[in-house]
Amino acid sequence: MKLKEIADKLSARLDPPDADIEITSVGPIETAQPGQITFAVSSKYLSTAQATKASAIIVDEKFPPMDKPTLRIRNPHFAYARVVELLHAVPQEKRGVHPSAVVDPSAKIGANASIGACAIVSANVEIGENCTLMPQVVIYHDVKIGKNFFAHSHVSIREGTVIGDNVLLHNGVVIGSDGFGFAKDNNGSWHKIPQVGYVVLEDNVEIQANSCVDRASLGETRIGRNTKIDNLTQVAHNCVIAENSMLCAQVGLAGSTVIGKNVILAGQVGVAGHCKIGDDVIVTAQSGTHGDIPNGAMMSGTPAFDNRQWLRSVAVFARLPELARAIRGKGAKE
Repeated sequence: MKLKEIADKLSARLDPPDADIEITSVGPIETAQPGQITFAVSSKYLSTAQATKASAIIVDEKFPPMDKPTLRIRNPHFAYARVVELLHAVPQEKRGVHPSAVVDPSAKIGANASIGACAIVSANVEIGENCTLMPQVVIYHDVKIGKNFFAHSHVSIREGTVIGDNVLLHNGVVIGSDGFGFAKDNNGSWHKIPQVGYVVLEDNVEIQANSCVDRASLGETRIGRNTKIDNLTQVAHNCVIAENSMLCAQVGLAGSTVIGKNVILAGQVGVAGHCKIGDDVIVTAQSGTHGDIPNGAMMSGTPAFDNRQWLRSVAVFARLPELARAIRGKGAKE
């Protein structure tokens, strides 16, 4: 694809405007080769951008001048995503039902489906058009799924789950497994509490490999529209995550946690049960929260507190040996 054509599709400013280069693919800025396009999210990557062998670079509008063609745009990271879509088409799976797949006669499968080898679709399942079930996907009974659903191999979807349109589940995801509910009997032994609720995944949710979303004890566990969940994440029973939030790798939510809109929980964040996290909150990596967090807060540490105070505290912590020596020395003089 010509660079000018890419610029037009992105509504980006081409510099110089007469650059007419054939672009074949997208490459990492450090290892890109002639014929590829790459991107730099900010001017702190200037030296790397100057050294790249890529034929063109996507940069922000204020990026310093370069001696090679650039596409200047307000959001280069998003532009990069769109260029990947333009130049790297996703392979389409063969449509139809594999002979080894087991589809219950009562299941309703929309048009243009692709159901892979050894996949299982149980009784009273409904799936919209253009679904793709890769080999060994298992869908329990009474599941309802919208259109354009894609499940990679070894996805398991338990009974009663409700899934919206354009949902993507990666390998090993489990939706609707039992919530972790037990009560002690009169002898002090653990007795399982039946988990009779269900899970709702709204439109445009993506859940990555080996993550689990537990069914509710009663009622529902809900993942809001356009929320993205990274690998190895645990969402416990009766949690509610509002729209457009992001849970990074190894996040763990205990039961009945409520997450607001546009929240980012960075890697390995843990949230105690029955906590409410407000809209637009950011919790930094490896933090642990045990209470409610107001809208717009940025939190760090375990237990988590205001990020700016945490940064000052960490700076003081690094100086504790020096401060201790100073205090001991002062005491000896006195």
